[in-house]
Amino acid sequence: MAKRISVRAPARIDLAGGWTDVPNYCNIKSGEVVNIAINQYTNCIMEIDDERKINLSYSTDMPTGSGLGTSGCMNVSLIGTIMGSEHDSEEIAELAYQFEALLGNKGGRQDQWASAIGGISHLTFNGENVEHKSLNPSDEFITWLEDRLLLFNSKITHVSGDLHKGVWHRFHQGDQEIVSALDKIRDAGLSMASAITAESKDGVIDSLKLVMNGVDQLGLELHDPFRENLDPHFSAGDISAWKAMGAGGGGVVGVLISESCNRDFIIQDLQSKGWTHIDWKTDKVGLHRQEISL
Repeated sequence: MAKRISVRAPARIDLAGGWTDVPNYCNIKSGEVVNIAINQYTNCIMEIDDERKINLSYSTDMPTGSGLGTSGCMNVSLIGTIMGSEHDSEEIAELAYQFEALLGNKGGRQDQWASAIGGISHLTFNGENVEHKSLNPSDEFITWLEDRLLLFNSKITHVSGDLHKGVWHRFHQGDQEIVSALDKIRDAGLSMASAITAESKDGVIDSLKLVMNGVDQLGLELHDPFRENLDPHFSAGDISAWKAMGAGGGGVVGVLISESCNRDFIIQDLQSKGWTHIDWKTDKVGLHRQEISL
């Protein structure tokens, strides 16, 4: 029987801990990541006709190379389309990761797991093992995050590959500056999970500042593309903290503005510099699959 299978998978915001989900690190000590699935989606549609011929199509709400985990959620939607409803979200997340690994991806698992599960997650990575804990703050606290954490597409090409290679080469050489930086980012993941659980706004700010410090220690070039536009606002106290949503070098940047700052002022200023504001909300569903007969 002819049918159409439609699958939607959300992108994610990496709040803290990204880098530590990569096997280079979490095969040695636990990776600790906090992320938020958001209402920017990859959609995959598979149509099967009466002769069992297949037509498959993709679409994305966000550009590739954005740093929002685009390739991860694309593969979650693809695997979710192929595997069927009998597989749960965590199975699909892991299959999507393994599919990318077969294609040569040497990154971590946070993108696939955030996309498949949805909501706000604390993910712990120990080698091949993943532990997931949903963080469920009040609607009021989620609204604060959605209002104060602004996303901007810098339109700068996200070029993490060469940057990653340099960092991981130094890590395996035992470079203590790199090891210390990654440990800071891991600590930021743990403190961010505690801050969101306690609904501590100051804790979220402090955790994001720790990420900033850790990333700068990995290499100033990771955040350099954003500094010219953001440093004046950070120095003025309009911005409490900020970070690249991916591994750095471009793409989308997250900007946590202070309580006293008018968000429209920041949006208008950064858009005047060529960046695009991305309005976002938390996606609490994760992978969504629908099948209909044709």
